[in-house]
Amino acid sequence: MEKRLPLSIVVNLVPVPALSTDETELTYTDNVSDHGACVVSSHPWQPGEVAEVTSLLDQISLRGRVVHCRECGDDRYAIGLKLQNAVLWPAYLTHCSNSRKNYTRASPVPSSTQCPANCHD
Repeated sequence: MEKRLPLSIVVNLVPVPALSTDETELTYTDNVSDHGACVVSSHPWQPGEVAEVTSLLDQISLRGRVVHCRECGDDRYAIGLKLQNAVLWPAYLTHCSNSRKNYTRASPVPSSTQCPANCHD
């Protein structure tokens, strides 16, 4: 089990292959690790599906396979992604502290509906 950073990064989430641009969803990560991410989605995904996440901050795109999908409440789903390559997420933390910006969730999730801590196991 990898250490997770409770880092919210605003991303575009899209299935691969995308059939249309209508499938792109503006959302955020709930937590990240070196080889995975928990991304919040407005619809359920199936294990094995491939997704691409692109950060709005620097337009870096990452692909990952859905490991699981858990309902978080309020029509939100925690999508556990196993990324194809290791990611240096701490670079985001360094960037955020250097620029003194506070990157927060696109829309708050009430504490009663937080996504599971073990999102991308």
